[in-house]
Amino acid sequence: YTFEAFVTGTSNRFAHAAAMSVAETPAKSYNPLFIYGDAGLGKTHLLQAISNYVRENYVTYRVRYVSTEQFLNQYVEAIRQNTLSEFKKRYREVDVLLLDDIQFIEGKEGLQEELFHTFESLYQANRQIVLSSDRPPDAISTLEDRLRSRFKMGLTTEINPPELETRLAILRKKAEGEPIAPAPEVLEFIASNITNNIRELEGALIRVCAYASLTNQTLDVPLAEFVLDDLISDTQPRPITPALILERTSEMFGFPIEEIRGQSRRRPLVTARQVGMYVMRELTDLSYPAIAREFGGRDHTTVIHAVEKIGGLMKERRQIYDQVTELAQRIRSGE
Repeated sequence: YTFEAFVTGTSNRFAHAAAMSVAETPAKSYNPLFIYGDAGLGKTHLLQAISNYVRENYVTYRVRYVSTEQFLNQYVEAIRQNTLSEFKKRYREVDVLLLDDIQFIEGKEGLQEELFHTFESLYQANRQIVLSSDRPPDAISTLEDRLRSRFKMGLTTEINPPELETRLAILRKKAEGEPIAPAPEVLEFIASNITNNIRELEGALIRVCAYASLTNQTLDVPLAEFVLDDLISDTQPRPITPALILERTSEMFGFPIEEIRGQSRRRPLVTARQVGMYVMRELTDLSYPAIAREFGGRDHTTVIHAVEKIGGLMKERRQIYDQVTELAQRIRSGE
C-alpha cells in the first residue's frame, strides 16, 4: 500500500492530502487524523500508506498499525494471561499509532477505557494517532463522550464513493497489471455500472479479464455484459451474511461447515475454504480479521493469502474461475 498506488479524485482528494501531510510530518499537522467512509473506499489503503511511508522515511520511528478487532483480541488475551503491562507498553511506546475500523469499539466499555488512556498517553507525548471508521465520531453509538471529543480534536475527513471519472482512473490503473488490456469502452461500461465501492469495482475487472483469458475470447462490451450480468441486474441487494456464505460454500463443495472452519489441510478442502474466503471478501464489508474469525479464528494473514491466491488462480485456471463465479451467483440469487 503506497500513496502512489492510491487513485485520487473529487471523492477522496482531501482525505489523501491529509494522510500525506500526516505521513510527511507526523504529529505536526493533524492529530488525531480521523478518516471515515463506507467499506471498500480506501480507508485501509490510506492508513497502510501512512504506515509504510513513515517506516521508510523515519527509520527510527516506531509505527504500529492494527485493526480494532486485533486490538480487542490482544487486549482480552492480555487480561487472560495477566500481561496487561506488556500490552500497554506495546501501544503507548510508539511514535505513530494507526487504528483501523474504530467503530467496532462501540459497546465495549473496558476496551474504551484502555483506548482512552492509550490515546492520552500518546497525545500528551506528541505522538501521531490516525483512526478510521465507517462513520463519523458523532455517529458511533455508545462511544464515551471523552473519547468522542478526543477523536474530534484534530481533523475529521470523509471518503465518498468514487465518481465516474475516478472509477475510470482506478480501472485504468488496475488494468495495467492484466495480461489482456481491456478496451476503453469496456472500462467505461464497468465504471458506469459498478458504482458502490472500489473493492467491487476491481473485482468486476478481475472477473472480466480472467474470463476473457481463460476462454480466449475478445474482451469487448458484450462479453463484459455477459460476465457481469449477476452484478448489474441485481437491483435489489439481498442481505448477504457470513453464515449464508459458509452455508453455500458447504453445499457447493460438499464439505460440512465445521470442516471448512476447521484445521484440515486436505487439498480439496483448502480450496473450498480459500474460495469461500475470497467470495466473503468480495461480497461483504468484513475486514480480513473478521473473515478470519468466521473461518474458525485463523490469523488474518491467512485470509489475505487466500484472497491473493484465488485472485491470481482465477486468471490461470478455469475451474477456480467457475467455482468463484458460481458460488457468488448462488449467494446473490438466494439459490
